[in-house]
Amino acid sequence: MAKTHAYNARVVWTGNRGTGTSAYKAYDRTWNVETPGKPVIHCSNDPLLGGDPGLPNPEDMLISALSACHMLWYLHLASVAGIVVTAYSDDPEGVGETAPDGAGRFLEATLRPTITLAPGTDVETADAIHGEIHKYCFIARSVNFPVGCEARYREG
Repeated sequence: MAKTHAYNARVVWTGNRGTGTSAYKAYDRTWNVETPGKPVIHCSNDPLLGGDPGLPNPEDMLISALSACHMLWYLHLASVAGIVVTAYSDDPEGVGETAPDGAGRFLEATLRPTITLAPGTDVETADAIHGEIHKYCFIARSVNFPVGCEARYREG
């Protein structure tokens, strides 16, 4: 039987300039993500929708969550397989669309990790791990768009 897990956060709008949502341009699209016992994350809307480009937006957070979940499962499965990873970074990209009525959605995401492997590692075996991750990754299993992976490898 599957185990259930609860994840909690508090999202607090911080963009009231004094008149609330009295007009479309009267308020900021900013908020905080507050997770018990963890640092507050200050966020904003996508800059295309009037947000602060210096703050993470929901789309940034989703693509980052996909990347982080994939990375953590890759490291775990590599360790189990005896593959030694010494560095891992990713430059993921999500592609979205906005309909004429303003409704948006992600169409796809591509993860582009650069993975440094111990000298002499079988790259084909290391690469095959990516095909197993979507069986486990909580985030990738929860989205309704395809998530691809274009990994690059280094030795070091």
